[in-house]
Amino acid sequence: MEKPLSPRGEKALLTRHWRVCLGAPAPQARAGARSGGWSEGTTEDSQLHSTVGVRYGQPILPPLSFFTRRTLPITPTSLERLLAIAQAEARKRSYDSPIPNPQSPFPTPHSPLPSSYNAAMHIGPYSIDPKVILAPMAGVTDKPFRLLCKRLGAGLAVSEMTISDPRFWGTRKSLHRMDHAGEPDPISVQIAGTEPQQLAEAARYNVDHGAQLIDINMGCPAKKVCNAWAGSALMRDEDLVARILRAVVQAVDVPVTLKIRTGWDCDHRNGPTIARIAQDCGIAALAVHGRTRDQHYTGSAEYATIAEIKAALQIPVIANGDIDSPQKAAQVLRATGVDAVMIGRAAQGRPWILGEVAHYLATGELLPPPSLAFVRDTLLGHLEALHAFYGQPQGVRIARKHLGWYAKDHPQSADFRAVVNRAETPEAQLALTRDYFDALIAGVSPALSAAA
Repeated sequence: MEKPLSPRGEKALLTRHWRVCLGAPAPQARAGARSGGWSEGTTEDSQLHSTVGVRYGQPILPPLSFFTRRTLPITPTSLERLLAIAQAEARKRSYDSPIPNPQSPFPTPHSPLPSSYNAAMHIGPYSIDPKVILAPMAGVTDKPFRLLCKRLGAGLAVSEMTISDPRFWGTRKSLHRMDHAGEPDPISVQIAGTEPQQLAEAARYNVDHGAQLIDINMGCPAKKVCNAWAGSALMRDEDLVARILRAVVQAVDVPVTLKIRTGWDCDHRNGPTIARIAQDCGIAALAVHGRTRDQHYTGSAEYATIAEIKAALQIPVIANGDIDSPQKAAQVLRATGVDAVMIGRAAQGRPWILGEVAHYLATGELLPPPSLAFVRDTLLGHLEALHAFYGQPQGVRIARKHLGWYAKDHPQSADFRAVVNRAETPEAQLALTRDYFDALIAGVSPALSAAA
């Protein structure tokens, strides 16, 4: 009787022989090496790699005979468990290719942008121009970052989410998140929660404190948020979604927007249904991230579901997910026909990307990469704004993640982070940052060991 694989053995087999199902290249074995009783790199294995994967939103897996023909040391019970693991993992991964149609999902770069983008976009009385929007990101899109991104080209910058529970409105974190003094119109505040009347009260409270747009969070995939049935977990209860949207829309006299994902997982892509509910409940605009909650941020975003949503609605639809360059923004616009694009993680350490995208969509011309001097001055200004907004020591600590993002693609970035993250005062943080970029501008190696 064959000995069943241990859980560790199953995981190893999954990692080695099912990588093709997860979108990774087929592994290459050393010459003469053997694994599980068969040699990798054979013609049959190459054929398997070319035919197995995630296609049109569904995992395509090899038959059981693939393993039995190779006399792998695995019992039927273990194999069934392995198949279940592989299917579950595949569902989390990217579905890059929507179901094909006569028109390519990414038309030629020379094709014109859709008329929906060239037309004016209004959310209630507010004109969004340019139609390049900074996505709400917890711990990132605070007031200093929103002001910076608006100055660099964002047509709208949505706040990080604020909790709907009134018990927390007086905390230092909430007070910072509700500070919108001096921000240019329109001021968009995102709220998160699960109880309709509590969310309605949170919307009223934020409007009283300066919000001109209220955005409801049904897109956050974070476990701590979804475990409380907030964020994208709400998409599992369509009746509750409708009650929340009606309650918030009726509670305030400002436009209410909504951010969702394409669904909970690949078997429950109910984004189009939620979108129709949103429009029927009076939502003024809808942003859609091209992943399910189950995917979090793994794999790649897909845009077929966003295109389906756009085709079904009359309200503005905004595409979000993996828009990390001007060219990608144009591709997504052409593929989906949406009214605007929303940029999130790509703006971390690159806030100028919003202006780059806006310029490219307006002119078809790529701006040159920012100079090191521009990056240095932008970062120093961002640091000073963080220090002033949060005070000491919180401002220095919050700035550290931004320093890592700005420095990520520059020489000796890891050494720079190791040094600058030990700075405890605004003055030291600014001086180390200035010295690092000044050295890069001068073409010399930064003196990081001396600074340490």
